[in-house]
Amino acid sequence: MLIFYALLGMVVFSLLTVVLLWIKYGLEGLMNFQELLSGAENMFILRVSVTAQQLGLFLCPAVLLAIAERKGMNRFYGFNKPHPAILGLVVVISICAMPAMEWITSLNQEMVLPSFLKELENWMKESEKNAMEATMAFLKMSTFWDYLLNMGMIALLPAIAEEMLFRGALQRTFLRITGHPHLTIWLCAIIFSAIHMQFYGFLPRMLLGAGFGYLYYWTGSLWYTIFAHFLNNGYQVTVVWYMQMKGMPMSMTEKTMDTPWYGYLISAILTLTLFRFLKSAIVKIRSQEENTGRRRYNCFPMNNEDEKIKNN
Repeated sequence: MLIFYALLGMVVFSLLTVVLLWIKYGLEGLMNFQELLSGAENMFILRVSVTAQQLGLFLCPAVLLAIAERKGMNRFYGFNKPHPAILGLVVVISICAMPAMEWITSLNQEMVLPSFLKELENWMKESEKNAMEATMAFLKMSTFWDYLLNMGMIALLPAIAEEMLFRGALQRTFLRITGHPHLTIWLCAIIFSAIHMQFYGFLPRMLLGAGFGYLYYWTGSLWYTIFAHFLNNGYQVTVVWYMQMKGMPMSMTEKTMDTPWYGYLISAILTLTLFRFLKSAIVKIRSQEENTGRRRYNCFPMNNEDEKIKNN
């Protein structure tokens, strides 16, 4: 059903996009669409297209699934008040993981396919180049308003829409089918990374997806994964905006932190340790809520089977 909902969402929002562009540019403008794409209106069209994709392909299917299940959005996806301590741990984990993720990213970018897959590799590089050009066009910011707009479109909207689909809808659906949380979480992480079509960032994005998946499975609340996703995207937007405000070249965003090998190792160990501590903290809060009979923060596993969080 999710595939049907996604197709329906894409059709509806594609039609809405065409109507919006027709209102703005008229029929003649649509007939000369390639000229619009190569002209000054390119950024507006790009923003509208990306917004339509986020709403139609990601958010719409998740909302329709909750409606089809005849459950309220809050109950179905777990939108109860998040616990401040868990949010704080998410921030600390995000910071500690940065060097390790940088190392994994650099490894992924050095990927070389066998010679018989040279054509595939060339296509992957071309796709990566086009995606990077579109991203850099998005990230050109000259005012604080541009920064806020990008924080909304690149950080907030994807955080909500993608987490509702990949963790809220897809992970829940796959868990019902497989009955195995680890398999489900990693399958969803692979799909989450693959759908972005950025092959030289596949590994770090897959690991991010897995981290978000475990966070959702342990807590049963999408607020934490939305927050973590927003932090990741928002940090990148903020760094690029700061560099532009200081007149620094955009090419500097590709430079690494020159961390020694043991720095990457410490980062990886700290991140894994903090994830274990996070799981323990969730169990502790859950026990307190069980004892008091108050589920104020919704720190319950997504399938509400109390023992699974202790055994997985």
